[in-house]
Amino acid sequence: MSTADFGDVRSAAICAFHDADLGSEAQGGSAPTGAPAGAWTWIEANHRYNRLLWDEEDLARRRDVAPDAIAANKRAIDGFNQGRNDAIEKIDEMLLARLNGVVPAPDAWHNSETAGSMVDRLSILALKIFHMRAQTARSDASEEHRALCGDKLARLLLQRSDLARCLDTLLDRARDGRAYWRVYRQFKMYNDPALNPYLYGGNK
Repeated sequence: MSTADFGDVRSAAICAFHDADLGSEAQGGSAPTGAPAGAWTWIEANHRYNRLLWDEEDLARRRDVAPDAIAANKRAIDGFNQGRNDAIEKIDEMLLARLNGVVPAPDAWHNSETAGSMVDRLSILALKIFHMRAQTARSDASEEHRALCGDKLARLLLQRSDLARCLDTLLDRARDGRAYWRVYRQFKMYNDPALNPYLYGGNK
């Protein structure tokens, strides 16, 4: 029997953290009481970067500012996205370290999506749910708009419920050797001066 423990990273705790963080004016949500550092350090970082990305993406769509303001938004987006992807990889590293010694069965399921990527998607869905719920309460919008957003909100909640169940299933099966995943490095070439031809000078 595996001794790997994923009790602190169940989807319910992760979703509750995302929602509490977004619902706080100070946006200061924190890991559940007693949760160990490691994975939670990076779950929090991932959500923070996604929150920053959401705001920056909105700002980058402005049409009433100078082009250099939009360029600044785009540069910030690159930096936040790099941090987001780094955090996903760290989540996977921390969770896979807990499986040290677990040997997957010969017929174990290879999950193409990593647990870290699923946590990232839960964060993004929390942001969509938060902002879509706000649209359903807009007093300056039409009833039709609020109803349409209500329908979208219901679908987003279902998507999150499905994804949360899938994350828990993956962790449970990985603990028992019935499933596994690997860390997939993102290798963001556009951020690397050695790989982007417009940065290293190979493409004038």
